[in-house]
Amino acid sequence: MSGNSTRRRFLATSAATATGVALGDLDALAQRPGGPNLILVIVDSLRADAVYDRHIHTPNIDRLLASGLRFTSAYPEAMPTVPARNSILGGRRTFPFRNWHDYPGLLNSPGWSPLRDVNESLPAVLRRAGYWTAYVTDNPFLGFSRPYAPLRASVNSFVRTGGQIGGSHPVSSVPDKVLRHWLHPSISPDKRKRVGLYLANSRYWNNERRSFAAKVMKDAVRALEHGSRRRPFALIVDTYEPHEPWTPPPPYVDMYGKWGDREPAMPRYGKVDNWLRPGQRGPVVRRLRELYAAEVTMTDRWLGVLMNRVHDLGLESQTVIALVADHGILLGEHGWTGKISTALHPALTNVPMVIVDPAHRRAGQFSRYFASTHDIAPTLLSMMGVEAPKRMNGVDLSVKFEGRQPPKRDYAFGGYGNSFYIRTRRWALWGRNKPARLHLFDKRHDPSEGRNVARRHPQVVNRLYRIVRRRAGGRLPYYSGLDPDG
Repeated sequence: MSGNSTRRRFLATSAATATGVALGDLDALAQRPGGPNLILVIVDSLRADAVYDRHIHTPNIDRLLASGLRFTSAYPEAMPTVPARNSILGGRRTFPFRNWHDYPGLLNSPGWSPLRDVNESLPAVLRRAGYWTAYVTDNPFLGFSRPYAPLRASVNSFVRTGGQIGGSHPVSSVPDKVLRHWLHPSISPDKRKRVGLYLANSRYWNNERRSFAAKVMKDAVRALEHGSRRRPFALIVDTYEPHEPWTPPPPYVDMYGKWGDREPAMPRYGKVDNWLRPGQRGPVVRRLRELYAAEVTMTDRWLGVLMNRVHDLGLESQTVIALVADHGILLGEHGWTGKISTALHPALTNVPMVIVDPAHRRAGQFSRYFASTHDIAPTLLSMMGVEAPKRMNGVDLSVKFEGRQPPKRDYAFGGYGNSFYIRTRRWALWGRNKPARLHLFDKRHDPSEGRNVARRHPQVVNRLYRIVRRRAGGRLPYYSGLDPDG
């Protein structure tokens, strides 16, 4: 079926919505389109270099990279977890989080707000177009918070796994020997409870089938099997792993190194010098990287279970597959650990993004285009042959598969909390929205971003900041007292 026919069906079902038909009633009205299926995988805290540089064992993601087109200069326009997903699912910019306020059930941090206009988000648009839609996740915010109830109701099937944060099993249910094993003395008291609850509600330190990655991907397989009987389908798989805590079973940890001490399952967010004694810094940071790598490998292994089922069902030539992360994490780079809104280096902001065309066009190739998380929805809708809502202002990257170029982009920009960033091919600038605490790096002469040259190049700082203000619609908002990392 042609893309024009599918678009006509989309417009017809959109007209039904305009006349007051509820989203849940559209299944009876929508005709089954002829576009491809969709599998979108969202992975939390996955650094681009973790999968692009091949220093971590990710054979299943490697197969996706070999089959698809990867974007090596992909940056989230909004961070972290919830703002990034709003960008991915909504297909439009959310930074600079104007008129934000605290929403019960979400973190009290700029950008943490419900997905606006849910009926014009990626899953809802595809459902209206006749797709059977499913969302599978262990993300505690999308899965359980009240502000995300409309998103959960917008799909045919929403499958959630709890226990990533909190849960019904108390810390006392974890054997003391196990709890002590994962609580290195450097872990702060507030993080100890988090690690304990995580262990209590996962209990997978010796059985990876209990891991959240395994639970999500096994749920995704069941959704896939159901969707394969209701084609075309659109399946979104949103895994919180490899988000910390990191408590992978021995076979994965042993791939990256041996450790004779209690495990640092969770880093403190901040300067390494502020939470590790001099003799601990090198060994503990190395172990953090090894635990992270082990968690990435385990997540990849369970992603492979889903991808193998796609193959077994013969769906590869009929399905668009995309993988994207919301952000990365600092693991000692530049002296920081965690997600730090005042240290927006590539370890945190450069994310993997790969799109696999069913015909394997551009297979194994890469693009340096400044792609963004809000490009995902309009790109996938285009590949489905479904018209994107006008509210979506992301770029359609699928033209790359046709040998054409998307609109020119000379930079990536966005924000995290009260901070902004902008990156060009030569310069990287970030700071507080005020603006304050400005950092400028000349990537041509300092690719590792080790020397802040903001004072030496005030004209560059002013020019780049003016671009951000202009693109963001004027003065950037600043919410006092809400700097999550100091």
